[in-house]
Amino acid sequence: MLESKMNWKIQTEDIHHSLDLNISPVLKRMLAKRGIVTVDQAKAFLRPSLNDLHDPFLFDDMEKVVERIRQAIDQQQPILVYGDYDADGVTSTSVIVRTLKLLGAEVDFYIPNRFTEGYGPNEAAFQEAHAMGFEVIITVDNGIAAPHEARVAKELGIDLIITDHHEEQDELPDAFATIHPRLAPDYPFNDLAGVGVALKVAEALLGELPKELLEYAAIGTVADLVPLQGENRVLVYYGLKELTNSKLPGIQALKQIARISEDVTEETIGFVMGPRLNAVGRLQDASLAVELLLEEDPEVAIEMAGEIDRLNQERQKIVASIADEAILEVEEKFKGDRVLIVAKEGWNPGVLGIVASRLVNTYDRPAIVLGIDPETHTAKGSARSIPAFDLFKNGMTVRDYFIHFGGHSQAAGMTLSLDQLDPLRKALNEKAFNDLTEEDFQTPLEIEDELNLEEIDMALPEELSQLSPFGMNNPKPVFKFNGIQLSQMRKIGAKQNHIKLLGQKDGRSIDMIGFQLGQLADHLTLNSTVDVAGEIEINEWNGTKKLQIKLKDLQCLEWQLFDYRGSKNLQRIHESIPTNETVAIYFNDAIRADETKLKTLNINDPQLDEQLETANRIALLDLPDHLDVFEQVLGKSRFHSIYLCYPTNQGHFFSSVPTRDQFKQLYGILKKHQTIQEEQKLQLAQAKGWNQSQLDFMINVFFDLNFVKIVNGKIVFQEDVQPRPLTESNTYQQKIRSIQVEEKLLYASYNEMKEWFEHRMNAHSREGAVVHGL
Repeated sequence: MLESKMNWKIQTEDIHHSLDLNISPVLKRMLAKRGIVTVDQAKAFLRPSLNDLHDPFLFDDMEKVVERIRQAIDQQQPILVYGDYDADGVTSTSVIVRTLKLLGAEVDFYIPNRFTEGYGPNEAAFQEAHAMGFEVIITVDNGIAAPHEARVAKELGIDLIITDHHEEQDELPDAFATIHPRLAPDYPFNDLAGVGVALKVAEALLGELPKELLEYAAIGTVADLVPLQGENRVLVYYGLKELTNSKLPGIQALKQIARISEDVTEETIGFVMGPRLNAVGRLQDASLAVELLLEEDPEVAIEMAGEIDRLNQERQKIVASIADEAILEVEEKFKGDRVLIVAKEGWNPGVLGIVASRLVNTYDRPAIVLGIDPETHTAKGSARSIPAFDLFKNGMTVRDYFIHFGGHSQAAGMTLSLDQLDPLRKALNEKAFNDLTEEDFQTPLEIEDELNLEEIDMALPEELSQLSPFGMNNPKPVFKFNGIQLSQMRKIGAKQNHIKLLGQKDGRSIDMIGFQLGQLADHLTLNSTVDVAGEIEINEWNGTKKLQIKLKDLQCLEWQLFDYRGSKNLQRIHESIPTNETVAIYFNDAIRADETKLKTLNINDPQLDEQLETANRIALLDLPDHLDVFEQVLGKSRFHSIYLCYPTNQGHFFSSVPTRDQFKQLYGILKKHQTIQEEQKLQLAQAKGWNQSQLDFMINVFFDLNFVKIVNGKIVFQEDVQPRPLTESNTYQQKIRSIQVEEKLLYASYNEMKEWFEHRMNAHSREGAVVHGL
C-alpha cells in the first residue's frame, strides 16, 4: 500500500450539462463546474474579449489622478514613479513610465534597494525626491501600508498617488489619491496585480487600452500569483499573444537569452521570464530589470538580458545553499513545529522567499526564513504558507512582535528584533496547533474529474488548452484515473529523481511520467494496481506523438510484496524501506540486527507481538525454520507492505529427501554389518550412489529413532528396537519443514508467493482481526 502524498479533493456531486457546442463531454463537465451553463457564457470564457475589461474610471480617485498628472505634464513638473523590486513591481513601473513618456511627461523611476531600504516607500527616498524637484510621486505595487511616508510627502508638498493591490492595514495613508481595487466600492474586480492597477491608470491617461503594454501586464500578473480569473484572465490571455509576437527590444532580448523560441505561455512566464526579472532585485538594485523592459536599443538590451541571466544563475546557487542549511536547521531543531521559523546570519534576504517556498514544499507547513543582521540585532526575511494558514491575518494577530510586516494570505515579508524570535515562534505555533488539523498540513490537490482511459484521446489536450491561461484559482486541470495496472516502471534522469511508468486498464495503455517523483519506484511493485492523479498532455519525441499523464500524485490501495530475494545490495534496499511503522524480523541468532537502520527484532523477542500490532510493514531478513512460525507473524495484522530481504544461499530444496527404499537399504546394511566406521561412510555412499549429506541425514534420522548409536565415532546398529515411522524423527521433520519453507519462500515464483501471502492474510481478516488501512 502506498498512500497519496497530497490530500485529493474531488467534487463528487453529479454535474449536469446541456451545452450545444462541438466539444467533448469532459470539457462540458468542466465548464459546468465553473458555473458556465449557456452557450454565450461558454464562448465568453473560452474566447476572452478585451471588451470584458472594466472602465478604469470606476475607481473613485481616477479622474483626480488623470487631472493631476495632466497638470504636471502641462506645467512640466517632474514625476517620479516609485516601484518595487519584484516582477510585478518592475512591470508596473515600466507600464507607468512608458505611458508618461508617451504623453510627453518629464518622468523618472525609483526602485528601493531590498537590502538597504526594504519594501515600499521610505522617508529618506521621499526627502531625496523632493530635493531633486519632484512634485508628484506615483507608487506602483506598493504604498498602501505607508501612512507615515504619506504624511512626509504631504509635509514636503509632494502629491502622492498610490496605486497598489496589497492588503490594507489598520491605518490607510492620507495620500493625494489612492487607486486600489478593494478600496473602490464601484470597481467590480478586486484581484488585479500591481501591474493590472498600473495598466488601468495608463488606460485612463491614454483614453484607450494600450495593447502594446499588455505583455508587461501578463508578466506581472502571472509572476505575482494573483487569481487568473475575471480581468486577470483577459489581461494574461491577450498579453501572452503580445509576448509571443513582441516587438519590444527588451522583451525580445529576454526571450533570446532564455531560449524562448515557441509560443509564450503562462508557464514560460512562471518558470523562465518571471524568475529572471525577480533575480535582479534579489541580488542587487532592481533598476536593471526596469531598464531592460524600457530599452529601445536591441544591442544594449541583449547585454542587459545577459547580465540578468547571469544574476539568475547566481541566485539559483545561493538558493540551493541556503535551502540546504535551512532544511538541516529544521531537521535538527524544529521538525515537530507546525510553523517553521529559521534564522541565520549571512543568509541573503533577497532569496529567502524562495527558500521559504522550498520549506513549505518539503514539510507542508508555513515557513518563515530570516536573515540575521548582528549589527542591528534584527532579523529580516520572508514567509510562505499553506492554504489553511492565512499569513497576513495570523501575522496581524501578533503584529506587536514585528518592526515591519505586510503581505498576502500566502506570502509575507517582515522585520523583527532578535529577542522577539522565540516569542513569535511560540505564538504562531500555538495558533497553528489550536486552529489546524493534521489534514491541513497535507497539500491539497484539486481533482477536476475522474476519467476512464477510453475518455481521453489525442484531441483532448488541445481542447483543455482553451481553458488557459492557467494559474491561481484556475489551475491546470488534474484528472484521476482509477485501477491502473503497472506493467513497466523505471527511474529516469541524471539523478534518477524522475519516474516513467506504463499503465494498463481494459485493454488500453497509457504512458505516465512523474518529475521529482523517482522515489515512488522504491515503494511500488510491477503489476500493482494504482490510482493516479495528473495532467493530460501530448509527449512528442523524435517526431512521434503519444498521449501521457504527467503525474502529480499516486496511491496504491492494495498491499504490496517487494521481492528482493538474493539481492547483492541488501544494504541499499534496507535504506529504501520506510522506517516508520516497519518491523524487520530475523529468525536465526546468526543475523546481525545492527546491519540495518530498520527496527529489528528476533522472532522470539517478547516485544514482537506488540510491535506487529501497530506495524504496517514487515521486512524478513532471513528464513524461518518452518512455515508455522511465519504464518503466526502474518496472523498479527494485514500488512501494507512485505519486504523479502534474505539471501538465497540455502539449499535444502534441491537436496531431496531420501526415498523409503534408500532408508531400507541403509537399515539392511547396518543390520548385516552391525557397525560402520566413520572412514567407511564415503565408500558406502559411493557404492550406493548417494552423496555424503544424504547418508549423514539418514544416519541422523536413525539416531533420532534409536536405531543406531554413535560410539567413539562408530555407527553401531541397535538390536531389539521397536520399529517407528520416519516422521517421528526430529531430523526428518526439520528436513521436511525446511524444504517446505524454501519451496514457498525461496524458490516459488513472485505470483505464487503473493497468492500464498494473500491467502494467509485474508484468513487473518476473516477471523475478525483489525484490518489496517484496507
